[in-house]
Amino acid sequence: MGHEGLHEKLSTLGKVLALERRLGFRDEAVLGGLEGFIDRLTRELPEPWAGTLRALASAYAQKTPEERRHVVDRLEALLSKGQGRGEDEREQGRSASTVPEPELPEEDPLERPVRFAKGVGAGRARLLRKLGIETVGDLLFYLPRRLEDRRLTKKIGQLRPGEKATVIGRVRAVDVIRPRKALEIVKAAVQDNTGVLFASWFNQPWLLRQLRVGQRIALWGQAERAYGTVQMTNPVWEPLDAEADDGGRWLTGRVVPVYPATQGLTPAQLWRLIRENLALYGPQIPELLPEAVRRRRGLLPRREALKRIHVPDSPEDFERARRTLAFEELFLFQIGVALERRHAQKRKAPVLAVPDDELERFLEALPFTLTGAQRRALDEIRRDLASGHPMNRLLQGDVGSGKTVVAAGAAFIAIKAGHQAALMAPTEILARQHFERLRALFEPLGVRVLLLVGGLTPAQRVEAKRAIGAGLAQLVVGTHALITEDVSFRRLGLAIIDEQHRFGVIQRAKLEEKGGRAPVHVLVMSATPIPRTVTLTLYGQFDVSILDELPFKKDIRTYWVSEDRRDEVYRLVADEVKQRGVQAYVVLPLIEESEELDLKAAVQVKEELEATAFRGLRVGLLHGRMRDEEKRRVMGQIQNKELDVLVSTSIIEVGIDVPDASIMVIEHADRFGLSQLHQLRGRIGRQGQRALCFALASPKTEDGRRRLEAFRDLSDGFAIAEEDLKIRGPGELLGTAQHGLDTTFKVADLIRDLPLMKAAREEAFRLLEEDPDTPLIKEFQRRFGDKFELARV
Repeated sequence: MGHEGLHEKLSTLGKVLALERRLGFRDEAVLGGLEGFIDRLTRELPEPWAGTLRALASAYAQKTPEERRHVVDRLEALLSKGQGRGEDEREQGRSASTVPEPELPEEDPLERPVRFAKGVGAGRARLLRKLGIETVGDLLFYLPRRLEDRRLTKKIGQLRPGEKATVIGRVRAVDVIRPRKALEIVKAAVQDNTGVLFASWFNQPWLLRQLRVGQRIALWGQAERAYGTVQMTNPVWEPLDAEADDGGRWLTGRVVPVYPATQGLTPAQLWRLIRENLALYGPQIPELLPEAVRRRRGLLPRREALKRIHVPDSPEDFERARRTLAFEELFLFQIGVALERRHAQKRKAPVLAVPDDELERFLEALPFTLTGAQRRALDEIRRDLASGHPMNRLLQGDVGSGKTVVAAGAAFIAIKAGHQAALMAPTEILARQHFERLRALFEPLGVRVLLLVGGLTPAQRVEAKRAIGAGLAQLVVGTHALITEDVSFRRLGLAIIDEQHRFGVIQRAKLEEKGGRAPVHVLVMSATPIPRTVTLTLYGQFDVSILDELPFKKDIRTYWVSEDRRDEVYRLVADEVKQRGVQAYVVLPLIEESEELDLKAAVQVKEELEATAFRGLRVGLLHGRMRDEEKRRVMGQIQNKELDVLVSTSIIEVGIDVPDASIMVIEHADRFGLSQLHQLRGRIGRQGQRALCFALASPKTEDGRRRLEAFRDLSDGFAIAEEDLKIRGPGELLGTAQHGLDTTFKVADLIRDLPLMKAAREEAFRLLEEDPDTPLIKEFQRRFGDKFELARV
């Protein structure tokens, strides 16, 4: 086989590998799997190519996704080297019939599967995979969650009750007691020259073999006094190798990093594995940040930072290392933001414009006047649509700030410019609500609005798809049914996505692809306020419009009431419903572990209230496990005022809009996040009427108390978002459930590191200007790749 034939075969393999990567290394790129495909392909290839490719793909189906990624990386590197060398030879005029030798790329030791790391093996590799650790590199970059300062060392006689300290002494006696079945307590008496301390460990019988009388050990834990003796329960301990006080000590008398662990692998075992492999592989960790950036920003070399974060001498040492690694992470992320900016400026999109008088006619037809903020947002959207580049705008606003009307204005512009518009909502109930509102707005203007959701009959669905494909439906409202393969638009110009954080990246991309070859303008609506500081920095390539004024002033009074006053609250709610004729919601938190328990709790609360405080009232139940038609029936009842009270666990998910609802009771309010509580409260008082919200909770933690105080005292969504960030604090970022922000950053923290984020942004944009093809682009793609969209939306 000549060079041309080889080139063709390798090119085919390259396409298969690219598809396998896109599909997430599931071994589904070709029928019969990748190994079978390579086996068939190599029958026509010369050696040593055939043997090399077969060896690399061997047992591909049995490997984990991470191990498969490693195989695909090596195969792609091999192809790129082989094809590159072939091109070089042809340019140099050498015979094209000469087949280049396969040149295996050097294996990156950090990319080796973790089972080959020192001290790991197959069993531990399974445990490490539960923590997301697939490779040696993942192990080295698995960072501590916090630091524990165990430096305070005291004599036993100096210990005060409640104090955490390290003590050093000799084991004088060891025993085990079994006060009842399934409970074993190992007790040790440890003595120094000031007294005796009694240490107890529960259900750790192996300690009986490890603790030896006469052995010198160090212990760290909380001292207590009981029965006239000094005691520690379940202290951390370690034997001392030498007579010196610091002989071989890792767990006591120093600053100790604490790692998120898993059953079968303790934080201490994890730390030892990381230390041993850091010593082995540390010298092979590549430097990523350009030297000039490191100098300008006062950062450590990467290897040094990793060493200091895992084995810190002091909290200050740890923080400097954390800062360096956080900067690196933010810097790579911002390279992606800069790339997207550059890419967006090059892309062309249809120009969607309408004359001023036509838009004014639409606005005059509205049953209300737009607020200043709504007008400003619509002007910004209008400029984007007419720019000739794809719009990528985030429309943020508190519950009730009027985002839907702004989106309707955008749809009107697209439709009048001869294109279709689509609005995708996360649930069928929300899609139907949008449909009803938008139909009322648009049909008097001669615009056909169509609903496409899973609940349509087959005949309705066929007719809807025909109307969309023919361009007869100008505005299509739906759920994920909009993005199924058999739905095709004639001329989609604008995609509006409501509550983006409930959609995966792939779903959003599929809706954008419905525009065919021409890029679609995208407007994303979010009712979850994100602090301005974070928005400006993180949503780099998004343009952001903020609706920061409400069409009317809401009059909602919020009360935080302890759970022992529950009956009193429900009596007051019943009186309000009976006397004022208003409607009320009772919201229960989801029990994530079990839908069965959820349903049971909801049914129990409904029945209990019907038999007590709400006797004589019409009480309904809405629950996540109900079928869509059941949900629609209950929704219809509450909207038609056939129910007085609705007990629900999924109210926040479906986005209920009942104008008359004026009272809400949130059970176990401490189980909700602050932003979630605020979203819930936004469901009452929607016409400006006086409304009451009761948060029932007796929180056990300081964070829980702070959340409820903020909920009671603050009503502005953006102020709440800022407070939420402060309470949730370092490491938690914005939290997937609350804000839809993937936990993109392992080290960086969006409150503490905002100045760092801004510095990283400056440096990333500067680097891309100076070196548009920097090799760091590849590292950005490796690190953030598929997560990138989700991180910003």
